[in-house]
Amino acid sequence: MAPYLHLTQLTKSFGKDSSVVDIDLLSIKKGQIAGVVGESGSGKTTLMRLIAGLETPSSGTISLNGKMVNDTKVFTAPDKRNVGLVFQDYALFPHLTVKENIGYGLSSKKATGDRVKEMLGLVGLQDYEVRYPHQLSGGQQQRVAIARALAPNPELLILDEPFSNLDTSLKLQLRNDVFSIIKKTGVTALFVTHDVEDAIAIADKIVVLTNGKVIQEGTAKEIYLSPVNMYVAGLFGTVTELSESTLKYFGYSSKKGKRYALRQRDFLVDKNAKFISNGTVIKSAFKEGRYASTIEVSGDVLVNCITKRKLHGTIKIGFKRKSLLRFKDDRM
Repeated sequence: MAPYLHLTQLTKSFGKDSSVVDIDLLSIKKGQIAGVVGESGSGKTTLMRLIAGLETPSSGTISLNGKMVNDTKVFTAPDKRNVGLVFQDYALFPHLTVKENIGYGLSSKKATGDRVKEMLGLVGLQDYEVRYPHQLSGGQQQRVAIARALAPNPELLILDEPFSNLDTSLKLQLRNDVFSIIKKTGVTALFVTHDVEDAIAIADKIVVLTNGKVIQEGTAKEIYLSPVNMYVAGLFGTVTELSESTLKYFGYSSKKGKRYALRQRDFLVDKNAKFISNGTVIKSAFKEGRYASTIEVSGDVLVNCITKRKLHGTIKIGFKRKSLLRFKDDRM
């Protein structure tokens, strides 16, 4: 299947600064939900704006549904790209009702009425059409913003940090709602977030961005099992880095130029393991249905692990070779 969104050699610089975005290749299939994950300053919002046409690339190409919208000779205006945008602050018009906000930008009056009614049903706000934004909760405002972005029937929906303004309990519910809405419409979607949990909950494909570059992409499972570096590993679960001296206590011989880590839940306690050491429990505290423990494996080496039971006293702690994460030492 040909990709709906296709980027090649895409860069963006501001003044003499180094590139904020520097992507060799990125593709998203039609109907796919892709989550772009990165810390503040990673370039994810600039990438979103480049795709939407709100910024002009310094170089490279952008094509949407097989049509070139950006290269050395072509620049398609934002309103001609058929891209819907949902901004982080929702950007609703405070003086317009829910119905008027959703219908904003649609042309025919009759078509507008029918489409707005359809969108209200899609986002579950049929009874709120005459309310104003300030009369809505944060979650309801987000649904209105999504409905407004979907009303013109875009082929690509872009969401900028869609859950950052919501408290935890509401976020969990809205993630499910947003996923359901997007899948019902079949629209190709791209959302940027600093929270990998949001991406795992919604995205078919995850793109990890650092310093404007794509450092890894794939499904959540693919990235979890084979992270390319320590940073990516840490995004998908708490890890403990194991130094050369620490590994010796477990009977493992490390190699120069490599970094090693273990997910804290992959330590084995009082079980058979190829690489094992004696340990003394320093503390063991309940956390989210498990116990987070600090173990001393020598006089000056501490490791952290997560177990189902509370630990105490002297234990055997180890790991299997297949659980050990190995990376090229990118600090060299």
